[in-house]
Amino acid sequence: MSNPRSPRSPRALDVHQAHARLHELIVLDVRTPAEYASGHLPGALNLPLDHLARALPDIRGAAERGDVLVVCASGNRSAKACGTLAEHGVTAATLTGGTTAWTESGRPLHHPEVSVGRTWGMERQVRFTAGAVVLTGLTLGRLRPAFRLASAGVAGGLVFSAFTDTCGMAALLARLPHNRPRRGDLDTTLAALRAG
Repeated sequence: MSNPRSPRSPRALDVHQAHARLHELIVLDVRTPAEYASGHLPGALNLPLDHLARALPDIRGAAERGDVLVVCASGNRSAKACGTLAEHGVTAATLTGGTTAWTESGRPLHHPEVSVGRTWGMERQVRFTAGAVVLTGLTLGRLRPAFRLASAGVAGGLVFSAFTDTCGMAALLARLPHNRPRRGDLDTTLAALRAG
């Protein structure tokens, strides 16, 4: 990815490639603030996927100064972000396998001291919520069998999620206040993009 405007530029970097070039890349983490706070690539800026449109002018300016790497937990959201950026004339690469692949390869994540132990990644939030709904549905189903439908709904949602490689529950949880960026955080990211 020597020239971000070259049509032959790779659209993805593996962990080794990204690690070797981390010092020269503009890294955008498109996960929720809670996920970002639970650990992110060193030097990454948090720009949740649903705020990408607002940041397009700043990302475009940053991309003129250097190569952009977009990161999420698994690579799905970052690939979507790269597609959106490409539609607006900005070439960016995604980290293959996301922060999951990064940590599995033994690379460290940056953990801000204030967030350690206080925030959960989206996958953990989804597992907790799905489990809580299933247990509640089964427990209340002893009183009224109709409550078991909640458990069946979660099971169906998990199967659908696996087939489509999407997660509706994660999309809903991302809207909760603790998963939303504070205005100052987003402004800080945009200022960092402008400053280079």
